[in-house]
Amino acid sequence: MPILNAIVHRIEKNGDAPARLVPAEAPLPQADSLDALLEGLNRAYHGKSKAWGHFPDATESAEGAEEGSKRTSPLPGELADYLAEGRDFTSLTRGIAERLTALLDTHLSVSGDMIVLETRFGDGHFLTLALLHHREGFAVDEYLAVVPARQLNLAQMSLAARIDLTQWRTGDSRQYLSWIRDRGGKALAEGFAALLGAVEGVDATGETRTLLRAFSDYVEKEDLPEEASREKTDALINYASDQASRGEPITLEELSEVLDDQQPRAFFEHIRNADYGLSPEIPPDRKALSQFRRFAGRAGGVSISFDSHLLGSSVEYDENADRLIIKQVPKQLKEQLKGKN
Repeated sequence: MPILNAIVHRIEKNGDAPARLVPAEAPLPQADSLDALLEGLNRAYHGKSKAWGHFPDATESAEGAEEGSKRTSPLPGELADYLAEGRDFTSLTRGIAERLTALLDTHLSVSGDMIVLETRFGDGHFLTLALLHHREGFAVDEYLAVVPARQLNLAQMSLAARIDLTQWRTGDSRQYLSWIRDRGGKALAEGFAALLGAVEGVDATGETRTLLRAFSDYVEKEDLPEEASREKTDALINYASDQASRGEPITLEELSEVLDDQQPRAFFEHIRNADYGLSPEIPPDRKALSQFRRFAGRAGGVSISFDSHLLGSSVEYDENADRLIIKQVPKQLKEQLKGKN
């Protein structure tokens, strides 16, 4: 069973009254239902757009102190104390719940349950916390009667975070901490990052878009046929989406192998030679991926293909006139056209 510890602390918020914490006295006993909840929680978490980062190092902590940063958090110290067996799981999570209660009292007017799970998958050791709300549902009791039932709403995950404790302790990464910011606006998002003590180290959206731009450049440079271009686009999207669904980063070398098993380092070398500034591992951004597809078509001796995200900017389609307008003509094509004049 991957769950080492699990606990739920309830935060109650009614109208204008201050938020109130109802803390658990002890971790939950092991149960099959917890394993099922973990699976659903992971699926919901991986489907969200997230920020990625780390706890501040000494330099970042000093800079934050000089700027009056609000990101000084006791969480890294509490985690270190817990891992050294200086405090128990209930004490660790109650401290987090108390600070989350204060944050919600300022920014949200809803109740919720904060669930914290300590898990181990293979060599990985993780701490996951999520604020979940309830929805009204139905169940069938032992008398076969339909009865109302309150259910945890995994889709309505207001705030959640995951810490890869293994990567944090080994110091091999600066993106071992991820968190979602789904409700409440900028102030709540910043407050949650401050509660975690998180420093954003990787712009997942920006890195994913840069990767897709690098791929578009690669396809153009190689002058691939339409079918080959479409196959490689599908391979990239499928690989990146699979990594996102597992909560794993895109690895550039692995992606390069997926795109071309005959020349497994071709795309990787293209990225390095063009110096796109990409990290070796990129947290995939689902929204950026979903917007990336290639339009392609051939008719009457004309062959056209372009990335879907260019539609509306570099490429315009006038449906009424059945006309495609290309604003930025590729340099190689432009030179050919000039040579015909």
